[in-house]
Amino acid sequence: MNISKDKSMLLFQDLIELMRKLRSKDGCPWDKEQSHASLKPHLVEETYEVIDAIDSGDPDKIKEELADLFFHIVFHCQIAKEKGAFDIGDVMALCLDKMTRRHPHVFGDASAATPEEVIRQWEEIKKKEKGNEDRKSVVDGLPRHLPALQKAQKLQKKVAKVGFDWTNIQDVIAKVDEELGEVKEAIQENKPENIEEEVGDLLFSVVNLARFLKLDTENVLHKTIYKFVDRFKRVETELASMGKDIEKCTLEEMDTVWNKVKEEIKKS
Repeated sequence: MNISKDKSMLLFQDLIELMRKLRSKDGCPWDKEQSHASLKPHLVEETYEVIDAIDSGDPDKIKEELADLFFHIVFHCQIAKEKGAFDIGDVMALCLDKMTRRHPHVFGDASAATPEEVIRQWEEIKKKEKGNEDRKSVVDGLPRHLPALQKAQKLQKKVAKVGFDWTNIQDVIAKVDEELGEVKEAIQENKPENIEEEVGDLLFSVVNLARFLKLDTENVLHKTIYKFVDRFKRVETELASMGKDIEKCTLEEMDTVWNKVKEEIKKS
């Protein structure tokens, strides 16, 4: 469904008015008591629901979840407006200004023929913007609440841009092997603090391997998790069809069915 520009503006104004009403004296008790801080977990949840919808490939689900996420942006803007900090107009103006400034190859005289050139140009522009003056190091600017896998991969990309990177995949694999060996040594020494540190180093090295292979670690791990969930449910179903309660099965029984399920999946 395509909506005209005028209709879109009217709908946008209606949404802003709806949000104002929800926060008004006669509005919703829950909405009225919310703050920027209290909405944080809901904002994160809505963002991940958008990602789930994208993974589903269903346009209707994507549309629905984007609507929920968009509502949160309007919500935060209304809270800020009530405090006299800013309103949604300020946010849109800032967005337009920032995106125009960061795309000089589209709106100016600069040139960027490849995505890699665009990214380099983008980073250089960001360094000069107000609010980024304290970013003195290459590794500054990582979002504090970014999931650890994403943060590790983003950090590795940052240092790789200045040449702090492996030159071939064999060296990366060797590093993973080295870190796994150090985990084994720490376990043998039975020092919990060393084990934790070495497992962290191993995870970081595996993220580096994924990055070197141009894989997104969050996406890779999510796929593995979903694969495990699917297989385990099949194991439960298979055991139930045999009249067995999974909670009363031995590890050997479960492992036998697990391997059977794996083979069936490979053949399908």
